[in-house]
Amino acid sequence: MHFKLALLSLLLAGCATTQSAVHATSGLHAETYGPKRGSSVQTLIVVLHGKGTPDHYRFASAAARAIPDAAAVALTEVRDDRAPKHLAAVGDAVTALRARYPQARTIVVGNADGAAIAANLAGIRPALVDGMVLVGCPCTRLEMEQQTSGEHSGRENLDPLQTAGGILPSIRVAVLVGANDKITPANFSRAYAEALALRGIATDYRILPARGHDLLDDPEVLAATERLAAAMPKKG
Repeated sequence: MHFKLALLSLLLAGCATTQSAVHATSGLHAETYGPKRGSSVQTLIVVLHGKGTPDHYRFASAAARAIPDAAAVALTEVRDDRAPKHLAAVGDAVTALRARYPQARTIVVGNADGAAIAANLAGIRPALVDGMVLVGCPCTRLEMEQQTSGEHSGRENLDPLQTAGGILPSIRVAVLVGANDKITPANFSRAYAEALALRGIATDYRILPARGHDLLDDPEVLAATERLAAAMPKKG
């Protein structure tokens, strides 16, 4: 409860076009880019990063500038942790942000382990996510670990392939992976993209030639986010 009140009080106070930040007991830290008035924002972009990945602050800033009537929030300290308790903290943060921007559709952009968190959030708390962009996602990693070792490395963690059944059919999804990604190879995200497509979910799956794992700075990721925002119906 302390985390939710601390984050919500900052978000409702408004933000400048540069940055604002919050440190809370959950370990989450938010940097916000975009219009100060929430009523003018039509698209809310929440960026979840992965450990040691490219600058998600830079991506959030670029997205807020590139997408009309958008605000972008970069959440830091989204650890390699898909346990329900941590997902609840991220979900509470997104809930507070949606209250801050009541007219906005919410797109969650997840990079690396942040992509797995975004996918699980969409499956467990589907009303919070209208669209998502998954970049270098380890979306079926736990399943593959179980197949090779006979057990999960983290029994409390959730696998996006297991939570995909809870995702709303109305969501729009973009999944991007580098052809040369050695950390989260294309097959980690392909199975997830196929699972979504089989459920009738609009899914844009792309393997980017000659790219590796660190994709968040790639122009294709911003372009995918722009396409998603343009295709989503406005609220009201």
